[in-house]
Amino acid sequence: MARASFGIGTVRVRPGYAREVELPITRLVTGAEITLPVRVVHGREDGPTVWVTAAIHGDEVVGIEVIRRVLARLNPRTFHGTLVAAPIVNVLGFTAGDRYLPDRRDLNRSFPGSARGSLASRIAHLVMTEVVGRGEVGIDLHTGSFGRTNHPQVRADLDDPRTRLLAEAFGAPVMINARLRDGSLRAAARERGAAVLLYEAGEAWRFDEWAIEAGTAGVRRVLASLGMTDPVATPTAPSLVSRSSSWVRARRTGILQIDAVLGQRVSVGDRLGSLSDSFGKTLRLVHADRSGIVIGRTTAPLVNRGDALIHVAGLDEAVEPLPRHHLDPDLDPDLDPDRS
Repeated sequence: MARASFGIGTVRVRPGYAREVELPITRLVTGAEITLPVRVVHGREDGPTVWVTAAIHGDEVVGIEVIRRVLARLNPRTFHGTLVAAPIVNVLGFTAGDRYLPDRRDLNRSFPGSARGSLASRIAHLVMTEVVGRGEVGIDLHTGSFGRTNHPQVRADLDDPRTRLLAEAFGAPVMINARLRDGSLRAAARERGAAVLLYEAGEAWRFDEWAIEAGTAGVRRVLASLGMTDPVATPTAPSLVSRSSSWVRARRTGILQIDAVLGQRVSVGDRLGSLSDSFGKTLRLVHADRSGIVIGRTTAPLVNRGDALIHVAGLDEAVEPLPRHHLDPDLDPDLDPDRS
């Protein structure tokens, strides 16, 4: 028996077809309508329903390109199940080049939202109703906040067996057992029973190719692991596993030079960089205060005492060392676990 059509908003998508849908959000003072763009790939064959979201923070553009590349390789006639993709969740922030909404609210602290609440709450409610609520598996794509860049990684509840298998299938260089944050999309989706992966990689407002490549490959591997597509290449090395991380902070105000690179394995006491004055006199060396892998760093040249410089994730499970991730030669790495 043929699959039923897939309903979203006021549209129904027939099996074996893909369709773009515009879900109304609000109107500008000019009367122009602002909508949430969604693309539904409704396979001809039965299978799970998966959602993928990006740009919940309007300046995090890596995920937008990841979704574009994933969709470009899907054929709804041979696809199993349904994919609901929302590449630009924070449309207003994205068009303004801003992380937040016009009222400065953080959309990723506004879930599950309300149909009668603030603009952020209404957008969150729309996403939960039309996107998240329709799938049993979700992948939320992020980058570092402004002035930081992230090593490719998956954050998830690694104590949940189903989620752990999905994280392993994604195959990011690192997977982190991350706690849920109140108001986040991941927390709200998890509350509704979905298995959710949060992917972090790259820098805000920038198409970092290495971050896009890792994200695209990871999403495709998850779809393949769920039987929605043909098998794809497995990662060259298993993901490193971390259950704790901390930031190395500046002990002096100064101009920062970072020697450590994204994905580098470090030990306690290793030199990670230095702080100098405007004439180049070294004021303080920066050393690792824990062993692990560098998963993030600031991109700011000037730092104040106490600023977060380099994020190191401890490796709590015995695994083979992972080679340094390929980097843009002009880049050094970073991530903020509290901002996604």
